Amino acid sequence: MSSEQGIFAALRGGGRIWAVAAIHGDAGRLAELHRQIGSDFRPGDQVVYLGNYSGHGRAVRECIDELLLFRRYLLAQPGVDCGDVVFLRGAQEEMWQKLLQLQFAPNPVQVLQWMVGQGIEPTIQAYGASVDEALLAARDGTLSLTRWTGQLRQNLRSYDGHNALMSTLRHAAYTEDSSLLFVHAGIDPARPLSAQSDSFWWGGAGFGALSEPYAGYQRVVRGFDRRHSGLQETPHTVSLDAGCGFGGELMAVLFGPAGTILGTATA
Repeated sequence: MSSEQGIFAALRGGGRIWAVAAIHGDAGRLAELHRQIGSDFRPGDQVVYLGNYSGHGRAVRECIDELLLFRRYLLAQPGVDCGDVVFLRGAQEEMWQKLLQLQFAPNPVQVLQWMVGQGIEPTIQAYGASVDEALLAARDGTLSLTRWTGQLRQNLRSYDGHNALMSTLRHAAYTEDSSLLFVHAGIDPARPLSAQSDSFWWGGAGFGALSEPYAGYQRVVRGFDRRHSGLQETPHTVSLDAGCGFGGELMAVLFGPAGTILGTATA
């Protein structure tokens, strides 16, 4: 499988990989987790963020800034290159991309209301807009909504690195030795990896049904669980959402060779 098109990220197998659960705009917990990871980071380690950096929580811009700063810190370490720090697209980031194209939706008011129900409002506010403005624009027609989404894009670009990060998110990441596959929320066991589409963001039920290796990968790791059940481990899956952004902790799991869990960090 190739990662050249930017959809998937290939990670070295046989080393240590830090996997970070959904953050949901909690910049304080993220900064503390980064402190813990940074103190134990070794040459050759890799880091995978499993999506949902924004949404629900109120410190969205600060959270993105913290992600960018820690990435720069890691890249300054000996032996670390750009491919060693991977960001997956979560459901919140997928909704954000759809929001920026809201004028093309057949029922933009209904789509926006659904997104608000899924927690996107704090992200809209973080970039200088409001849901009320969006609803007014959507009801006014395509031209008004196009102006609103255009202004939102411009606001995003005004924050250094934010647009670049959102533009380079991967759908999934895998180790070259097929020991681990990292996804945001789920996977459809009946489909190949290249045909997962929305299952990465909304396929939690399929993830729970995995009772054997998927597509040759020994373990599938996810960072978002609607039940926020904390660290849940089976022979072929690992789920690590402890409820960050919903009153719970932010969790990272350190994986070793063959997908074994070497340790955890929480903030």
